Amino acid sequence: MSRICQITGKRAMVGNNVSHANNKTKRRFEINLLEKKFYLPEQDKHVTLKVSAHGLRVINKIGIEEALERAVRNGLIKK
Repeated sequence: MSRICQITGKRAMVGNNVSHANNKTKRRFEINLLEKKFYLPEQDKHVTLKVSAHGLRVINKIGIEEALERAVRNGLIKK
């Protein structure tokens, strides 16, 4: 599975390392991705998601059920 947040859809960005002599080499800016287990009380089960730090804040703000509904609606999670 790729390194993409299942709640927000964030993924790695591409940029350059720039040396003192202004030489540029390609690099990747990886996201802060965590594998986290969430409890769904309505369904009485646990769900494991790959979530970025920003995704955790979204879940804390709107709740896990609403976050999962939005992720399915946006095509980030298959139901």
